[in-house]
Amino acid sequence: MQDHRNTDQETAGGTVARAGAALAELMARPLAPGLYLVATPIGNLGDISLRALSVLARAQLIAAEDTRHSKKLLSHFGIHGDLAPYHEHNAERERPRLLARIRAGQAIVLISDAGTPLVSDPGHKLVRAALDEGLMVTSIPGPSAALAALTNSGLPTDTFLFAGFLPPKSGRRHTRLAALKEVPATLILFETSPRLAKSLADMAAVLGPREAVIARELTKLHETLMRGRLDALAEQMTAEAPKGEVVVVIAPPTAEETEISDARITADLQAALETQSFRDAVRGVTEVLNVKRARVYELGLILTRKRD
Repeated sequence: MQDHRNTDQETAGGTVARAGAALAELMARPLAPGLYLVATPIGNLGDISLRALSVLARAQLIAAEDTRHSKKLLSHFGIHGDLAPYHEHNAERERPRLLARIRAGQAIVLISDAGTPLVSDPGHKLVRAALDEGLMVTSIPGPSAALAALTNSGLPTDTFLFAGFLPPKSGRRHTRLAALKEVPATLILFETSPRLAKSLADMAAVLGPREAVIARELTKLHETLMRGRLDALAEQMTAEAPKGEVVVVIAPPTAEETEISDARITADLQAALETQSFRDAVRGVTEVLNVKRARVYELGLILTRKRD
C-alpha cells in the first residue's frame, strides 16, 4: 500500500513539474500583436488551459464582458494586467480604441464571462473589423457550455446546430422554433431560469415530444443533467425551476418529421410560378427542398393543368 501511494505521489509530482515547465516555456515566448479570443472556465477553474494562462498573463490589455466577474478568475491565477470592459453597451465606442492599440503593436485579449468568446456574447464586429484591417486574430480554444452539454447529453453529436437564446416573447419564440423544426440536427439552446418552463412548453408545442436534456451548473460541484421528453421536462420545470442559465439539448427530428410533403412542394411551386417559368420553378424548388426533380416536375404538371 505504501509503495502504491509513493508511486501515485511521484506521478502527481511529475505531472505538476511538466505542466509548470510547459507554462514557463509559453511565458518566455514573445506575444505577437493581435486580437486573442481566449476561452475561460464555465465553472471549474481547473479547466483553464496553460496556453490561455500564458496569453492572459502576457497581454497588454484584457477586454472583458464583466470586469468584476473576470477579475476573480484573473486574481485566482495571479494575473494583474490591465482590464477593461467590452460589452454590447460600449462596443461601438471601445472597438476603435482596441483596434488602435493592436495597430500600435499590442496584444489584446477578449474574454466573455465564461466559456468561449463570441458564443452568444459580443465580439463578432470586433473580430470582423480586425480581419478587415489585416490584423492578426487568434482563437485560444477551451471550455464551451454548448459543447459540454451536447457531449454529456447522449443525443446525436454528428450534426448539431447551436441556436443561442430563443426570443423572450412566446409569439416570436414559436416563430423561431417553427424555423428550426425541420433542421436535421441536434439543437442546442441557451435559456434563463425564469423563462425555462414557458420556453420548454413552447418547444414541446412546436417540436413535439422530442427527447431533450437540460444541463445546469456544468463543470461545477452540483452539475445536473435532466433527461426526458420536452413536454415532461416543461411540466417538471414548472414545479422546480433551476437557478441560473441552462443549456437545453434537443434530439433531431425523426425521418417522418423531415419528409417533404406533396402539399409543401405544390405550395412552393405555386409561389415560384408567379414570377418564374415552369422550368426555372421546377429547378428552384428541387434545389431548395432537396427532393427528386421527377417528383417536382410531375406535381408541377398537375398544378398547371388545374390552373389551365
